Amino acid sequence: MCSIILLLVILMFILQTVPVYNSKEGQGYWKQEGADEISEALNQRVIEGTAKNVIVFIADGMGMTTMTSSRIYGKGENGFLAWEKFNNVGVLKVYSANKLVPDSCSTATALFSGVKANHKTSGVDATVDVDDCEASLKPEAHLDSIMSWAQESGKGTGFVTTTRVTHATPSALYAHTPNRNWECESKIPQSGSKCEDIAKQLIQNMPGKKIQVIMGGGRQCLQSSVPDSAADPVDTWSCYSKDGRDLIEDWKKDKENNKYSYQILNNNKDLQNLDLSKEYTLGIFANGHLKYDYERDRSDQGMPSLSNMTEKAVQLLQKNKNGYLLVVEGGLVDQAHHRGHARKALEEVISFSDAIQKTLELINFNDTLVIITSDHSHSLLLTGYPDRGQGVLSSTLSAMDKIPFTSLLYGTGGPNNYQFGVENETVVRPDPTKNDTTEWEYSQQAVVLNDEVTHSGADVLVFAKGPMAHLFNAVHEQTYVAYVVAYAAKIGPYRTNGESTQYYCNCYLILLLITSLIIILK
Repeated sequence: MCSIILLLVILMFILQTVPVYNSKEGQGYWKQEGADEISEALNQRVIEGTAKNVIVFIADGMGMTTMTSSRIYGKGENGFLAWEKFNNVGVLKVYSANKLVPDSCSTATALFSGVKANHKTSGVDATVDVDDCEASLKPEAHLDSIMSWAQESGKGTGFVTTTRVTHATPSALYAHTPNRNWECESKIPQSGSKCEDIAKQLIQNMPGKKIQVIMGGGRQCLQSSVPDSAADPVDTWSCYSKDGRDLIEDWKKDKENNKYSYQILNNNKDLQNLDLSKEYTLGIFANGHLKYDYERDRSDQGMPSLSNMTEKAVQLLQKNKNGYLLVVEGGLVDQAHHRGHARKALEEVISFSDAIQKTLELINFNDTLVIITSDHSHSLLLTGYPDRGQGVLSSTLSAMDKIPFTSLLYGTGGPNNYQFGVENETVVRPDPTKNDTTEWEYSQQAVVLNDEVTHSGADVLVFAKGPMAHLFNAVHEQTYVAYVVAYAAKIGPYRTNGESTQYYCNCYLILLLITSLIIILK
């Protein structure tokens, strides 16, 4: 009996460690795969009409390695994320006005305004350096975003994020600031006292006050002295207000004074029970960033998923007869990477994919342009020749020191990722297999010690489907995205105003009438 059990244990070990050859992937499989893809490509159609609606999805920090690793992690090597079968793909160059490797607000400014900005600045052009309040106050330095363009054309507007609503990426939609960290008053130095913080600009200025759907975290920037708890912690390392403000109440009063219907959402229950007829919706679900999807409280009093928020945002905006612009950010991909926790980042990409899949069930590509991209990538690598079926959270053996290393590595990392030591006057690297590399808190190994994992300057991909999606077809500047949105939706620099068209038609008819009268009189 014992020998049988031993044989079974050995057999299980072999099956788990040796990749099983998949007979379905023989010559016939790959030939059919190629033929099917050719057929799909030949049957793709170009949609050249105007995009009544535009949805832009941004996965903060999702470079090619993150996308590939997330696909393998969540769907398998042969699988696809929700957007990866879109038939229009381009490449975006992400450098900022003054940095080869950018941050999130300068890249968001490029994406949303069509102009490159300096590092750590948002919604202003390159004449504004970081912390230069005086320069940022000049109207000519302010950049209009796709949010402003959409509002000027009478479209509904909204944004959804898993970060604070005042964070780097969303701030570029509505704010003009020389420092992304000025999310509330407590981070602004005396030298910047003339500048308004980002939270105030969202609630009190245009286009922020006219954004009809706002969902995310960031209560600590909108209200002072919010309660801190394990379930809803304050991001003490970031901005939290101390001036006694209550910008949520100010938002409410503004809507009441202008006779707009509105609703304020605080948790899952509020979101699920919202009123789709309301004109304005403000959903603030956390003091700081929302929690990672794997750990969030899914009860009525908990925080919603990106998919939950996106679905409701689309439903709220769909009632606008002139169409809508919605921006959706999966912001915690970046947060997980900065902390060096690769599994968390991959899980957030899967949640991002789920949100897109849900959205695709609600829209029609004939009148809705959907764009998926990232603002920048991270220094993540997938390396070491791991076997098929081994998974990306595994490790492989170094041919030099005979010590395993994680298949996912970071170029730079914090002390938790920098795992080198000295033994007997020799630099050594610990064996990662002595830990569970699939744990949420596991830190993948990094090559260079830093305060945290840093961004990468590598290009990122952009995927699109819907009206004018074929305009993404090469290597583009990141600024190109704003112009594709504008051209497809006929907003901003490509706006075709109905009143203007009617005006010119009337002028033409009058001119024609005068010409006819002159001919008759002659």
